[in-house]
Amino acid sequence: MSQKSHTWVSFMELWPKRMLPRNRGTIVQVGSALVYHSIPLQSAYCAAKHAIAGFTDSLRCELIHDKSRVRVTMVQMPALNTPQFSWVKSRLKHKAQPVPPVFQPEVGERAIYWAAHHTRREVNVGWPTVEAIIGNKLAPGLLDRYLGKTGFASQQTCEPENPSRPDNLWQPLKGDYGAHGTFEQRARERSWELRASLGRSWIGAGVAAIAAAVWLASRRG
Repeated sequence: MSQKSHTWVSFMELWPKRMLPRNRGTIVQVGSALVYHSIPLQSAYCAAKHAIAGFTDSLRCELIHDKSRVRVTMVQMPALNTPQFSWVKSRLKHKAQPVPPVFQPEVGERAIYWAAHHTRREVNVGWPTVEAIIGNKLAPGLLDRYLGKTGFASQQTCEPENPSRPDNLWQPLKGDYGAHGTFEQRARERSWELRASLGRSWIGAGVAAIAAAVWLASRRG
C-alpha cells in the first residue's frame, strides 16, 4: 500500500504490524453527539470530535481506494458518567456535569464492542444522540438558540467549584479513578434506543414477517 497523504502516513505509523500485513481488522473511532452539533463551554472538545470525524471519513475513502479489508467505524456517544468531570481543569463557577440524560460508561462499551464485530459505518448511542443529529439536520439555527439559552446551566451543578483542586491539565493525576464518575444516581444503565439500533435487522425481519402474515390472512379471508 502506498503512502498518499498525511492521514495515510499517520495510519501507517500507528498500525503497521497488525492490520496492514493481515489486511483485516476494525478501527473503532469514539465520537460524540457533538460531532453533529457543538455546544457552548466545550469548544475545544467539540473541535476535536469534529476533527476525528473528518479524519475517519478521509481514512475510509483511502482504504476503499486501496481495496483494503481494514474497516473503519465510528461510535457517537451521549453524555456518559465518566471521571472526566472530576479531574479536568475548570474555570466555571460551579462544578461541571454532563448534559442530562446521563448513561453509564458500560452502555458506550457495549456499543464499541458491537461496532468492532459488525460492519456498520456508524453507531449512534442513546436517544439524545439521535435527537442531536435530527435536530441539526432540521433546524440547526433553532438548536443554536436553544443551546445558547440552556447550554450553560445544563452543564453545571449547583455546587461551587474549587479553583485550586488538582487537575490533569499539565500532568496526570495520581491514583486509579476507574471508569465511573460521580453521577451514579442519575446515570442510566441501558439504552433502549441502542438495543433497537443494534438489533434492527431482527426487528425488521419480525415486522416483515408480521406484515406477510397479515397479508396472507387477508388474502385467505
